[in-house]
Amino acid sequence: MVLAVCCSALFMVGLDNTIVNVGLPAIGQSLHTTVAGLQWTVAGYTIVLASLLMFSGAAADRIGRRVIFQVGLSLFTLGSWLCSLAPSLGWLIAFRLLQGAGGAMLNPPALGIITNTFTRPAERARAIGVWDGVFGLSMALGPVLGGILIGTVGWRGIFWVNIPVGLAAISLTALFVPDSRAPQGRKADPVGQFLVIVMLGSLAYAIIQGPEYGWTSPKIIAFFALSAAALAILLAYEPRRQEPLIDFRLFRSVPFASANLVAICAIAATAGFLFLTSLYLQDVRGYSAVRAGLTILPMPVAMALCAPLSGRMLARSGSRGPLVIAGTALTLSSAALSQLTDSSTMTFLIITYALFGVGVGMVSSAITNTFMSGVPKSQAGVASGMNSASRQLGTSLGVAIVGSVLAASLRGSMHAGFLTAAHPGWWVMAGCGYAVLLLGLISTTQWARMTVSRVRSE
Repeated sequence: MVLAVCCSALFMVGLDNTIVNVGLPAIGQSLHTTVAGLQWTVAGYTIVLASLLMFSGAAADRIGRRVIFQVGLSLFTLGSWLCSLAPSLGWLIAFRLLQGAGGAMLNPPALGIITNTFTRPAERARAIGVWDGVFGLSMALGPVLGGILIGTVGWRGIFWVNIPVGLAAISLTALFVPDSRAPQGRKADPVGQFLVIVMLGSLAYAIIQGPEYGWTSPKIIAFFALSAAALAILLAYEPRRQEPLIDFRLFRSVPFASANLVAICAIAATAGFLFLTSLYLQDVRGYSAVRAGLTILPMPVAMALCAPLSGRMLARSGSRGPLVIAGTALTLSSAALSQLTDSSTMTFLIITYALFGVGVGMVSSAITNTFMSGVPKSQAGVASGMNSASRQLGTSLGVAIVGSVLAASLRGSMHAGFLTAAHPGWWVMAGCGYAVLLLGLISTTQWARMTVSRVRSE
């Protein structure tokens, strides 16, 4: 029951990811926005998530995981309702920021609760496989449900679906989920939190607005410089704190550091895939929202099927197999999608989308298990915060980079110029998949495992 209740939060977040992406063309037409506006609709939400996840993980360890989980459910549900009422793009982005603040308080405490409930490694690996399978199921339902809602009540309906799930989860959490916290809570780190927000926010702004202002314009260069400066100060400041927001000592573990990079690369590819695919199917192929959702369906279905399989492989033989399969599948599918035309066959789309889903399904459990197995249970909230932060950073960068590549190359209308403009974006995703493959091989060597033991003994 505890696992089911915690998975409900991930279900909402996963559903929101694919529903909003399917709704982007309708949002763009209704609110008369550009590609950059669509990017901010997604990236504004994920930047807030990535910025606040470490804070919420530490707060969950200190205050109580159930308390933070319930606050997150309330804010996410409220933000979803307000998004459905947004009168303009500016208000929609503002309400997405609120939704992101609530979402930041969902995954870290929920994963911390699961880690403290399932204490045996093999049992925990299987539970995490179920956790990631639920995420795949929510993504599978998202395109179809989003298409139906957009086709019947309009894009505002895509935010309504979170409300009943959120209200039910709030009630069930109060009834069934036990509270837990670390024996000694970590102190707040407002300076570190501010630096993380500045670093991620300025980086996303520079990438998204780069095509509009020019990559060499003083404004864009200044935001890149601001992001780099915030990172430099963070690297110098955090190690001096007794209880830092980000414990950089954990990155001396090669598997842990690799898990962060794998999460960023894999999720960046996934976010780029959803962004480009939604625009391709509706703006280039002229599909309705419902048909576009059904066409995307092989990807999340394959993801939902492969996530539990990945969990069983992890419990039996470790993470090398799932990571190698994931990297290979992501690379091959992205490279194949770079050859899309306006008349690509349905068989081609089904095979490439399903192959991409295999990659995402295989990698997700491997990332989570590596994060949660490499730290003491007393820091479960912090570790899960790092896990979720890396994923959301990947989402932000994927949408920002792929969207900016598209915007910079687009000539004329979306229908006429999309295929040529999107070509570099697919190869960016293929590069991300190849990085997952290499990191999977490196992080599972004997040398890498020795670094884990050294970090735990410090």
